[in-house]
Amino acid sequence: MKHLELHIIQSVPVACLNRDDLNSPKTAIFGGVQRARVSSQSWKRAIRELAQKELDSSDQYHGQRSRLFIEKISASLVKLNEPESTANSLALCAGHYLAKLDPKQEGKVKTLVFLSSMEYETFAKLLSGLKDDDKKTLVEAVASVDVAKLATEGDNDSDDVTDELPQEADKGKKKMSPKQFDKIVSKILSSTIRKTFKDTPLAKDAADIALFGRMVANDHTLTVEAASMFSHALSTHKVDNEIDFFSAVDDLQPKEESGAGMTSTLEFNSATYYRFAALNLDMLADKDHLSDLTLDERKSVVRTFVEATITAIPGARKNSMNGNTLPSYVLGIVRDKGHPIQLINAFENPIRSSNGYDEKSVDLLKSEYEKFKKTWGLEAAFEKSIPEISLKEFLDGVVAYVV
Repeated sequence: MKHLELHIIQSVPVACLNRDDLNSPKTAIFGGVQRARVSSQSWKRAIRELAQKELDSSDQYHGQRSRLFIEKISASLVKLNEPESTANSLALCAGHYLAKLDPKQEGKVKTLVFLSSMEYETFAKLLSGLKDDDKKTLVEAVASVDVAKLATEGDNDSDDVTDELPQEADKGKKKMSPKQFDKIVSKILSSTIRKTFKDTPLAKDAADIALFGRMVANDHTLTVEAASMFSHALSTHKVDNEIDFFSAVDDLQPKEESGAGMTSTLEFNSATYYRFAALNLDMLADKDHLSDLTLDERKSVVRTFVEATITAIPGARKNSMNGNTLPSYVLGIVRDKGHPIQLINAFENPIRSSNGYDEKSVDLLKSEYEKFKKTWGLEAAFEKSIPEISLKEFLDGVVAYVV
């Protein structure tokens, strides 16, 4: 497997980059002590946002993870001259097929689905291309189903589904059951959706879907294995969260009154992190990912991904505790075979220092990599680091190995 590895050392001052359910900075035990932690999901979102908003010059990063995509598909159907009511019903059926409609929130599905702008249009085209009888059946099914019961688990209704809606539903005497609705939607849409997405390469504006992957539990035809791999960022040293007590002044408070307008506390920490990311270059170019792109287009995708991975940082409390920093060291490695290997064990014994952690972290990372090369015979086609070379030189070197 031809792959790229990024090993990053980055110090972040007073911040709360990634919070847990108690609003505290996330932590983990490693090497027997508590470390500061930033989840891979948190950093990946920051990378996707930076790539989309600032670094993508060719409109290849357009994936959106949402429960609100039904509205997007409906709008695309209207552009194809479908009546608005029909478009809404067909889009609702597509949403239910992908992730089940949320009975408590109109127009939403139960789980997030990762789709690109061009894929909204693909869904609209396949829905618009259905037979008129199938469209009519879906529209009538939406009108007949008891939406409030879609959340019911283990529906015991065992009625067989025919091409016609139940007569009771047509006459308004009985609402269609969730199981009947599921079967009608699946019967009409499953083969069309599976054939369309099996035979169609991943959309050209779905680079982030190819990179970060997509899970669709209801139809694995739409599932895309991520070409990238990330670890949770961990501090190279022991970290204890601290508490910041703060007060705010009420600007309209009379001068004769003393005291703050409000007081509260929040938690923070500061840490030097080891971050690891990798990219399967062979997978990125296969038929399930970006084979439909030209080599230059794939190089552009990888260049944007690598730059965003190096420079992005989660935006939590960016105004009150701005943690924006850049890495002090980035080691980039391209290997023609094997699998990505992170170097976190360089810090299994936590650094203890009164003179900072950054320089010592870099030294230990370099030492660990040299030990790996000597012990395991690791060979690299590309092995460069920042700041020994500039970011531009680094990116130029990496994309030369894109296939």
